[in-house]
Amino acid sequence: MIDQDAYAEVARSAIDRLVTKERDTIARAGTLIYESLRAGGVLQAFGTGHSRSIALELVGRAGGLVPANQLGIRDVAYYGDASPADILDPKIEREPGLAARIWALAPIRPEDIFVIISNSGGNAAIVEMAQLAVNHGHQVIAITSRAHTTRLPSGPRLADLAHVTIDNGAPYGDAALPLPDGTTICPISNLTGVLAAQMLVAEVVGHHLNAGVAPPIFRSANTPGGDAHNAALLRTYGPRVRLGDA
Repeated sequence: MIDQDAYAEVARSAIDRLVTKERDTIARAGTLIYESLRAGGVLQAFGTGHSRSIALELVGRAGGLVPANQLGIRDVAYYGDASPADILDPKIEREPGLAARIWALAPIRPEDIFVIISNSGGNAAIVEMAQLAVNHGHQVIAITSRAHTTRLPSGPRLADLAHVTIDNGAPYGDAALPLPDGTTICPISNLTGVLAAQMLVAEVVGHHLNAGVAPPIFRSANTPGGDAHNAALLRTYGPRVRLGDA
């Protein structure tokens, strides 16, 4: 039967799997992020399509890390000379060379670390961004679906390039509930992707506290003193953290 309970059961299973099977991987990724931030780096988050929402979860978020910047296709219009009309095609993520255009507009430093999110792990912009990061000596953490990426044609894929790969547990095609005609509905990747992102934040903050260092965390702008607190921390990073639409 297809109803809310059917999806809730799939969702619970996916969450349980991530929490149990990916905890060591998330711990390794959290250590890498902490080391980058302590060295003066910024977390560079990148995703296309609906994976953008997971990248956004890491940036400009109340209770989240201040030294985190979202890279996106929008940047070629926000900071470059492209028009909004140039980036409206949802297939633009498959365009070769797009990642290089985004990279050229970004205030990236050697200390930075990348978290790249893609369920399929195979679109051109995703693969090329990972390649650029690796070629420039950056650590890359991937959040992707191994079930999907292993069914792609051979060649560079996000999981092949990343130093640490977190498996979001989503099925091939992402949608999890099958209909009688073979169609599937109700994706999983954003649900587990956001959970993985916040588990990473918790790991990073835990490392700071264990080292006796105050973690650089946003406070809600809708609480007393939040704006002043956030502005003081953001001054440390200047234009390296571009909140954009975060």
